[in-house]
Amino acid sequence: MSFDNVCKVLAEKYPADFVQWLIPSESKNVKVLKTELSLEPIRADSVIFIQTDNKILHIEFQTFTQSKPGISFRILDYYVRLKRLYKCSIVQVVIFLQETNDEIAFIEEYVDDMTTHHYRAIRMWEQDSDLFLNSLALLPLAPLCRTDSSQNLLSQVAEQIVKISDRETRKNTAAYTEILAGLRFDKSLIRRLLSEDIMQESVIYQDILQKGEQKEAFRFFYRLLNRRFGEIDSSIIERIRILSTEELEVLGEDFLSFSDVSDLVTWLEKNSGS
Repeated sequence: MSFDNVCKVLAEKYPADFVQWLIPSESKNVKVLKTELSLEPIRADSVIFIQTDNKILHIEFQTFTQSKPGISFRILDYYVRLKRLYKCSIVQVVIFLQETNDEIAFIEEYVDDMTTHHYRAIRMWEQDSDLFLNSLALLPLAPLCRTDSSQNLLSQVAEQIVKISDRETRKNTAAYTEILAGLRFDKSLIRRLLSEDIMQESVIYQDILQKGEQKEAFRFFYRLLNRRFGEIDSSIIERIRILSTEELEVLGEDFLSFSDVSDLVTWLEKNSGS
């Protein structure tokens, strides 16, 4: 599945959430339109139309800036067709997924001798991650947001995925996230933080913590450590063994961001009385 098609799947699955993001005042009677817009369609796999009470939201997800016809002309063409067919207000948004310096990603209008047409351009690499981290629908887009630390951002995403209670939803969200993260991050980092095995074990670990079972939580975390870093010095293990359930919970959340054992040692020095 292509990057922009993943976004289209998300928008079709959670249309109200995308409306709330892009036109917050319009969130009633939301539905995805299935239309060919008559005439000869200018096809783009990443196009989606969402209708609210009195508006149509036209979204295009773009991985690359170059296309035929050009993006701005295509936006104008869709506007005319939508306006003719539905006779209502049209909001058009182009969402650029991959960071680029190409001026096309910074243009928000089509201009020729007699016509000027405006639309919105959203560049994911400029977006604050908080909105995306706190939304199930938008979470797979979070790895594309602005960040000073790739690992910290992916770790935050992984933490949110682990919290999804429904197994099928969690699995699908992880898959969508892994695909989109591939636009930006090294595959080894993605697999280390977003692999299904790590996700599943983290879910089990969180369940144990919720039951307040300190000894069981320690044993399970010890298994996670061995899977991630191999044999660990016994002195470090003993420092973890005496942590409270609450401390183990914090450690479990921070663990996703550790690169190696030294990060664990640093955490213990800062967060425990050992």
